[in-house]
Amino acid sequence: MVSELSPATQSAILPGASVRLLAFSGSLRTGSLNAQLVHVAAEGARAAGAHVTVVALRDYVLPLYDADLEAQQGLPANVRALKALFIGHDGLLIACPEYNGSLTAVLKNALDWVSRPDGAQSGLLPYEGKVAGLLSASPGNLGGLRAQDAVRQVLVQMGTLVVSRRLAVPRAHEAFEADGRLKDLRVEAAVHAVAAEVVRVVRGLGGSGAGD
Repeated sequence: MVSELSPATQSAILPGASVRLLAFSGSLRTGSLNAQLVHVAAEGARAAGAHVTVVALRDYVLPLYDADLEAQQGLPANVRALKALFIGHDGLLIACPEYNGSLTAVLKNALDWVSRPDGAQSGLLPYEGKVAGLLSASPGNLGGLRAQDAVRQVLVQMGTLVVSRRLAVPRAHEAFEADGRLKDLRVEAAVHAVAAEVVRVVRGLGGSGAGD
């Protein structure tokens, strides 16, 4: 069953599912290769028995992080909405576009805002104890691996366990069908395997405690 939580959110709920994953890409572009990839990963997680919520960062418009703005106005409403999504899920599936050999500005900005404390609530609460799986797609030959490394560093710093299994899709502009599916079933299976590994690790850690 698929239902829209908001214009920004797509959720699939499986009966009895105990693992809750939040999935998104670090791109705002319409037709983004990484947005297509994260939907393939979400399918794999659902097949492994998880509840997956797919969101688009373009629907959570955020200012550049500014400590003065935070001090004067508090956390923007979209930051609180994203923080609630992170806290309400056991793990993350992130498709990481690569810009100039690193992660995108929009993804870093979102991760930084979500890490800000809110009153007595620790800024690490959205991250600590979570499990993350990283993927990337790029027209280049490395498939975005350097962006994954940068995102991994940020997440580990904030207490997230990033699974070792990962996947980068090179020459990604040639990898997808018009409907967003991957042309190569072996690559699709590898994407699903990353998602399934996140589900397995969350279960091994005793998920779901999200939202408690």
